[in-house]
Amino acid sequence: MPRFALKIEYHGAPFVGWQRQVDLPSVQGAIEAALAKLEPRDHTIAAAGRTDAGVHALAQVAHCDMTGDWQAFRLSEALNYHLKPQPVAITACVAVEEDFHARFTALERRYLFRILSRRAPATHQEGLVWQVKHDLDETAMQAAADILVGKHDFTTFRSTICQAESPVKTLDHLKVSRVETPGGTEFHFDVRARSFLHNQVRSFVGTLERVGAGSWTPQDVQAALEARDRAACGPVCPPQGLYLAHVSYPVDPFA
Repeated sequence: MPRFALKIEYHGAPFVGWQRQVDLPSVQGAIEAALAKLEPRDHTIAAAGRTDAGVHALAQVAHCDMTGDWQAFRLSEALNYHLKPQPVAITACVAVEEDFHARFTALERRYLFRILSRRAPATHQEGLVWQVKHDLDETAMQAAADILVGKHDFTTFRSTICQAESPVKTLDHLKVSRVETPGGTEFHFDVRARSFLHNQVRSFVGTLERVGAGSWTPQDVQAALEARDRAACGPVCPPQGLYLAHVSYPVDPFA
């Protein structure tokens, strides 16, 4: 069966997350339903990351197996037609080898989190950022972020329902940037690792926001990490500012 890699963009607000759930709207379910319009049968697709409810994607990657002799461009066009009006788009589609797996072949996932700092309510960015009304100290947040980079036991920063076998992960990169935009000051968190624990990025950002606001110090983050206790984590931030931004592979299928 010909296998295709799909690069997918979506707005997470209408969905319970990526993963298919019975009688609930999911991104996986939407794409599988569109595939069934093209080849009437049950379809199961695999993705690089299972994003939670409300989380967005700029470049999620999934793969699907087809029976027909599809051209990649025709397949993406047909899928986008049947996905309307849902906020899901196939932005790239390529034929890949049968041993390509969107999840297991991936080398690194990159997430972007956006905080909007301004007093006035968000309008154009509503649902796409986490808005706070106070300024943040990006230097302090970066100092705390540097503590989290590397191989650690991240028990403090994972959900109590996380199903990962081990809390030990290696965080490759966590960069905090202040970005001035026409809509106000944004703080971007660029987070990269081979894999993540459930709610790990949102736990990081919620904790670092407390540092930026002056309620925590970088030393408090060090103590929270060393505690290996979920109760030591700062608040978990809301999902709407989080984006799956990029997935890396040994050979980029979309290059």
